[in-house]
Amino acid sequence: MNSYTHPLSTDQATKLRALLKDRGFEFAPKPYTIFFAQKNKLSVAVYEKGPKVLLQGKGIEEFVQFELEPKILEEAKLGYEEVHSPEMFEPHFGIDESGKGDFFGPLVIAGVYVDRDVARAFLDAGIQDSKRIGSDAKIRTFAKIIQTTPGAAVDIVSIGPERYNDLYEKFGNLNSLLGWGHARVIENLLAKKPECPRALSDKFADARVIEKALLQHGQKIRLEQRTKAESDLAVAAASILARETFIDWLDRRGKAIGAKLGRGVSAQVKEAAKKLVEAEGPGALRKFAKVHFRTAHEIAPGSFAAPPPRREWRR
Repeated sequence: MNSYTHPLSTDQATKLRALLKDRGFEFAPKPYTIFFAQKNKLSVAVYEKGPKVLLQGKGIEEFVQFELEPKILEEAKLGYEEVHSPEMFEPHFGIDESGKGDFFGPLVIAGVYVDRDVARAFLDAGIQDSKRIGSDAKIRTFAKIIQTTPGAAVDIVSIGPERYNDLYEKFGNLNSLLGWGHARVIENLLAKKPECPRALSDKFADARVIEKALLQHGQKIRLEQRTKAESDLAVAAASILARETFIDWLDRRGKAIGAKLGRGVSAQVKEAAKKLVEAEGPGALRKFAKVHFRTAHEIAPGSFAAPPPRREWRR
């Protein structure tokens, strides 16, 4: 294990600072942290956002098991994953997506099959939710591990902007489009692992959206949606594969047109979109961006209508 992260309460952060001081750690300033400390080859950063602790370096497992868990968290988790979350080690698919909140780029939906051996291999490799990984290089390293782990099965459906815009107009809302994409990934995985009994994803809509989109081959699988599903190793692995495919698309297509295609809907993204429209016309946005976003209307109001006010999804 070369990294470990866990949320902390304010009181726990205070106790951890005192423990580190008592253990001879040296403190140093670091941006966005409440404190940062090092000793030998182990670093401990407690970030303001959360707050949360990030351990990096050598000796992480020993520190977690003998210091952090018993004295700060007051619970034993590391090494007891199968006791606390036995379902994570049972055969199932994990499904996740990337790009749904980004103006530029595709919507990517990925799925990963795990059983006990695969889940244990992912755990030992440090696989975690892609949102907790700040480095694109690390995303690519983890993606390679996932794709080459014996016993794992993966599938990726990448819906490029042109196809995405057509499908969005057909379905009329993002939840239906997501349900269709999740269903396609599940069907593709079932062709590789036909006996898999369950598929897990983050909760984005009524599970019936996926059920309706499943073809006959997938009608018998049990669908499960829950908030924070990315804590599951299969879903975390899927999030990494989806993120890698998404960032690779942005890099590849950006280089092809000599532009930086950023993530999200930032001021830099809007500026890049303006330059794209100036150079190639409003129609170019359909090739590179999700034109139902309000950003498309802001950049080219004569070509793209303003989206209707958001309505909360209700059961």
